[in-house]
Amino acid sequence: MNILEKIIADKKREIMLKKSVIPVAQLEASVLFERTALSLCENLKEKPFGIIAEHKRRSPSKAVINQSFSVEEVVKGYEDAAAAAISVLTDGKYFGGSLDDLILARASVNIPLLRKEFIVDEYQILEAKAHGADLILLIAAVLTRTEIKQLSEFAKGLGLEVLLEVHNREELQKAVMPGLDLIGVNNRNLKTFEVSIDTSKQLAADIPDDFTKVSESGISNVSSIKELMPFGFKGFLIGENFMKTDDPGGAAKEFINRIR
Repeated sequence: MNILEKIIADKKREIMLKKSVIPVAQLEASVLFERTALSLCENLKEKPFGIIAEHKRRSPSKAVINQSFSVEEVVKGYEDAAAAAISVLTDGKYFGGSLDDLILARASVNIPLLRKEFIVDEYQILEAKAHGADLILLIAAVLTRTEIKQLSEFAKGLGLEVLLEVHNREELQKAVMPGLDLIGVNNRNLKTFEVSIDTSKQLAADIPDDFTKVSESGISNVSSIKELMPFGFKGFLIGENFMKTDDPGGAAKEFINRIR
């Protein structure tokens, strides 16, 4: 069992336990449930590029990245830096996140928030909506085509946008369908953990123009973004590069200013 399979197995047990404690009706009664979501797609259309800056405390491969700052400090710094959106990791066991992080981020900023999570159940999409997310992540590597269709349509029914993450051409061909808004190419090879932006370049032409293109992982310098923009990528998800610094917001601001 690889790390992704282990995470998904744990996630399914976690969801089962949560369902027994917090009923759907309680999520639907949230103050934020009736809120109109912000659109990352519209945000990216208006700009030559958009940085999706991530709040990430740790990861299975890197252990602790940064636990020094509050969620509010990090996300306000990202908003001040003119990030197009913020990705908030909500997995607890492997990434040290929580839904509380998402709700604190929502209370602190007024830009689109992505719930970065291993979503395998509609219940998690209800959680995302109830805690102030504007879009969700679906990972093609852990879902069937039928599951992607079901989950993306459910999210759209709640007014949320959907970012689908793929790692290779096979996943892309399996997963592309009308219920999606953004296609993200993860530059990390799940088998070797090697990272190369060539993955984004190779898949760019296969992504239909109906979808906003996002490149994820391994983007640590301005030159990578300038290399990818001619391939039609509008969004760039950057996590550890900002979070590993002493000032994530300041690092994001400097990075974005250098692209400009």
